[in-house]
Amino acid sequence: MDLDEKKRLWEEFIYKGVIDPGVNRNVALSWMKCSKKKVDPYGGMGRKTDPELLKSIREENQWLIDIAGPIMRNLFDIVSGSHFLLVLTDSCGYILETIGDEAVNRMAHEMHFEVGMLWNDDAVGTNAIGVALDQDVQIQMAGAEHYCITHHKWTCSASPIHGLNGEVVGCLNISGDASMANSHSLGIVAAAAFGIENQILQRHTTGLMRTALDSSSDGIVILDEAYRSVWMNKAAENILFMGLSELSGMDFRSLMPDMPWGVADKNSTGKRHVRNDCKLILGSIVYQMSASISPIIFERSTIGYSVSMMRQEQLLKTVNKVTGNHASYTFDDIYATDPVMKRVIQMAQKYSKYDGNILIEGESGTGKELFAQAIHNASARADAPFITINCASIPRDLVESELFGYEKGAFTGALKEGKPGKFELADGGTIFLDEIGEMPLEFQPKLLRIVQSRCVQRLGGKYEKKLDIRIIVATNRNLKDEVAARNFREDLYFRFNVLKLTIPPLRERKKDIAYCAEKFLEHFNQRYPEISKAMDGRFLRELEGHYWPGNVRELQNCIERAFYTGAGNVLTDASSYFDAIDVPKSTPQQTRIFNGTLEELEGKNVETVLKDCGGDVCLAAEKLGISRASMYRRLKKYGISPKAASGRLS
Repeated sequence: MDLDEKKRLWEEFIYKGVIDPGVNRNVALSWMKCSKKKVDPYGGMGRKTDPELLKSIREENQWLIDIAGPIMRNLFDIVSGSHFLLVLTDSCGYILETIGDEAVNRMAHEMHFEVGMLWNDDAVGTNAIGVALDQDVQIQMAGAEHYCITHHKWTCSASPIHGLNGEVVGCLNISGDASMANSHSLGIVAAAAFGIENQILQRHTTGLMRTALDSSSDGIVILDEAYRSVWMNKAAENILFMGLSELSGMDFRSLMPDMPWGVADKNSTGKRHVRNDCKLILGSIVYQMSASISPIIFERSTIGYSVSMMRQEQLLKTVNKVTGNHASYTFDDIYATDPVMKRVIQMAQKYSKYDGNILIEGESGTGKELFAQAIHNASARADAPFITINCASIPRDLVESELFGYEKGAFTGALKEGKPGKFELADGGTIFLDEIGEMPLEFQPKLLRIVQSRCVQRLGGKYEKKLDIRIIVATNRNLKDEVAARNFREDLYFRFNVLKLTIPPLRERKKDIAYCAEKFLEHFNQRYPEISKAMDGRFLRELEGHYWPGNVRELQNCIERAFYTGAGNVLTDASSYFDAIDVPKSTPQQTRIFNGTLEELEGKNVETVLKDCGGDVCLAAEKLGISRASMYRRLKKYGISPKAASGRLS
């Protein structure tokens, strides 16, 4: 249909109100709408928008301007010299951007077809932009298809732009002289609008990916094929203490030399390579990391690498949580009514507020670890790891590797990635060294170094790691005596003996015997109410008259034994539930008339237990709850012969 025929059909509608079947359906709908709204067919000039409103509209649609701008410029390069004007509007028809040559811009200016004008059917009559937005169609119009006569010298091709959910977010239009109308114009505009929609989707996807990667606690760095950084997330910035601008000039391999870069280079499958224990070297500072490399593959070639990293502290927190390296007990779990014991608890509560080294002395079974856990849980480190090490139970040849860790290849049988020691696992929290008096003398200098500097160096390692730890040690021996006997280093003793707790044995706090027994029995009664039991006066008196070499642990075992095996609902004879290897059963009177010293009494107890065990030193040590080395020291101290105890003197 030529321009003259379109003019005739327009006149029939304007003057007679008749729509010819030859009129484009979408155009006809818009004409009827304009007529109903009494749009002036001799008007059609754009209306200027309030500057403040326009500023708000542009700010709200800046993302669309940013996406469409490059595509519009590319499209203009294609039609350059054809005197066409490119126009971008928002979803309401406000013109956001225009691109055109001088001639077409002059034509547009005459009818106020410029940035800031509202260009919809209601404002300027039927036009390609208004129809595209109003009816969500791609449309080309020329000459008198426009409702207002001022537009009849124009041809316009417009396509709506859709957002993520299919909603119309804007319109792209190309306009020129009506005599230049070409069916290809609409195809070009439709393709450009489709490109803008793809960019919207891509930007949204990229935004989601960036948000997801930035929310990751792992640091993520994207490298090009030359190992230069091209992108990094926020976690990586925090780990590396630098931004992309500072990092981009570096060969990333120099920062993490332990990673298998060579293997990743040869890998064209995209396989991920993981190292749970590697180094990140930032100047003079070295951090232990868990990291992985994933080659980025395009058309079977490696074009870059994705590096994921996490400070080993984070990994160790997970390990500690899974392996149960935490303190379970609090001061509420320590049963005491005796004034002496209450003073010890008060002192421990005071110590919990500070990070000074704590030495806990007390016989086996007095609750040294209970105190250590309670101190940890009452401190600011309560949410951090609590690592327990029994110095007497670690095989001599594994002491260093267990405590201090090792690097890969440090010795035969070592894990290929190395392993953190107990001190590293305790970083940020508390390390509890139980039976510290059993620590072999040859390892004490290295332990002293850690206690002094709060730094640890793994076996086979070249770097020290700074630690933030509280150290609590415990012993059932008198460390001062061990220092005098040259079994323990004096300098290490003074380092540990900053804050000291001495837990009195149960026999020296008689008031706690019945109190603790009642607490233990209450626990079992609550657990097994169907066989609930009580203690009579005789039972309690016998408990108070017993020597309790095993202290609270032994008392708890005694009550548990009585609860399970005692006949009836009332426990009457406590002595029948005492351990057979304890000191001879005695009445309170017998205990009081013993005139020897505490050391003599201990020697007598050791000799009795050894005889009961037929001179078997290992068995006797186990019965007394001490190590074999401690047993031999006691035998030497009290001049007791295992052969004499066994009855084999010849």
